[in-house]
Amino acid sequence: MNANVLTRGIVQSFLIIVGIYALFELLVMAKSLLGYVFLAVVVSLIGQPVKSFLMRRLKFKNTLATVTTLVLLLLLLFGLGSLIVPVIGAQAQNLSLLQIDQWEADLLVLVSDLDVYFSKYDINLTERITTLFSKVDFAFLPNIINGFLGFLGGFTIALFSVLFISFFLLKDSSLLLRSLLLVFAADQKERIERSFTQIVSLLSRYFSGILLQVTILFLFYSGVLLLFGIPNALTIALICALFNIIPYIGPLVGVLFMVVLTMTSNIGTDVATVIVPKTIYVVIGFIVGQMIDNFFSQPFIFSNSVKSHPLEIFLVIILGGLLAGPLGMLLAVPFYTVIKVVLGEFLSDNRLVRALTKNM
Repeated sequence: MNANVLTRGIVQSFLIIVGIYALFELLVMAKSLLGYVFLAVVVSLIGQPVKSFLMRRLKFKNTLATVTTLVLLLLLLFGLGSLIVPVIGAQAQNLSLLQIDQWEADLLVLVSDLDVYFSKYDINLTERITTLFSKVDFAFLPNIINGFLGFLGGFTIALFSVLFISFFLLKDSSLLLRSLLLVFAADQKERIERSFTQIVSLLSRYFSGILLQVTILFLFYSGVLLLFGIPNALTIALICALFNIIPYIGPLVGVLFMVVLTMTSNIGTDVATVIVPKTIYVVIGFIVGQMIDNFFSQPFIFSNSVKSHPLEIFLVIILGGLLAGPLGMLLAVPFYTVIKVVLGEFLSDNRLVRALTKNM
């Protein structure tokens, strides 16, 4: 090997490393854009069945069906927002700096009442809970709300960007496919097309199933909370149903959220006859909702959308959580579905791959 070849190899390696680093930095800088694209892909997958229905059954033209689908999704989004935003605004007013002390005092009164109630069963809550609240500076709550309001300021840009990208992904469903074909060799075109079509079909059904799952839980939780006269029942039910999207962790956060709001919304009433019974009934309702979700909704979604065994899903979600936390758990199933489809198409001769993809 002469000096010129060695020098050329070193220079090429250096340029490759610099290029990879530059690409990484570009991706970091463009993370917001990548997030918009990801959300747009999800929106297009959810909207694809709606668009297909409008075109097949109602004979809508492609553009009209696309616009109608996005309008329907926007109406759904604004409907959800109409439940949440007013409550957030009311809480922002209640948690102003001038009312923090009163809010903290109300919580301590609730703790005291609970302590009196549980003292009948030789359970002392005052020391631990009072110590906990004494270490918490509730002045951070207005800062959180202000940060959330700042987030709403950038929400308009994000919404416009996602809608703009979603429009073209919905209108031209082969746009992503054509982009992928530019990267791969021509002899792989047929396999790429088959994989892409199957991935779109599976993920579209999966995200639509998730939407159905959230809707079922929302309706059930709403009924439970309205039955027991909990204020802001629809908002609490919606937030708890959305928490359920995060596997395993979400329901735990949801039940804690529901219990806290149920108890704090009844501050000033009798603990033994109002607060504790209502909280117990609400928790029972939450558990029944989770049983419906775990034994009916989720098996239906996973078996009919991503064609995976529940044990596969469990292991994949746990692995996603170990690698990337709650976000990893949330995205584990879609990524696993993509990997299964690709492996099934390109490594179909492998026995393990055949076993994993036999139902697809």
